[in-house]
Amino acid sequence: MDNISIYRLRPATADDEDFLWEMLYQAIYVPADQPRPDRALLQDPTLAHYVAEWGTRTGDFGAIALDNRSGEPVGAAWGRVFSADDAGWGFVDANTPELSMAVLPAYRGQGIGTALLTKLIEQARLHYAALSLSVDPQNPVLRLYQRVGFVAVGTSGTSITMCKPL
Repeated sequence: MDNISIYRLRPATADDEDFLWEMLYQAIYVPADQPRPDRALLQDPTLAHYVAEWGTRTGDFGAIALDNRSGEPVGAAWGRVFSADDAGWGFVDANTPELSMAVLPAYRGQGIGTALLTKLIEQARLHYAALSLSVDPQNPVLRLYQRVGFVAVGTSGTSITMCKPL
């Protein structure tokens, strides 16, 4: 049985902000042999702007994966446009939304990330010419991004900035 049939996707709304904070925390790549950072890190403005007041800004869009058995959210992918003055780690320009994505650890490896990313790309195609993101080169999700057509366009700190033309 295809595991994704156990899950359903729905559009993200402003009511999902609390869950997106959790997903932002889960999106922080940490090697398996390292401890997770303190959640206070999310208050750093360079991270907080990915979620703060999400769904209230023009151009915010996203998808939430729900476990059909419990109805609980288990993953999210969302996009937000940034200005050059408030650029994200994967910023390429003020017309390209930056993608953020995470799936709860217990639900990884089941196709949920692929489904979320596919849905976000579909949503972005309606309004934008490209999507961008930032990913640690050691993060296994890099292969997924490459598989769906994201290509490296630069670096930001130790992370790769990638872009996908739509």
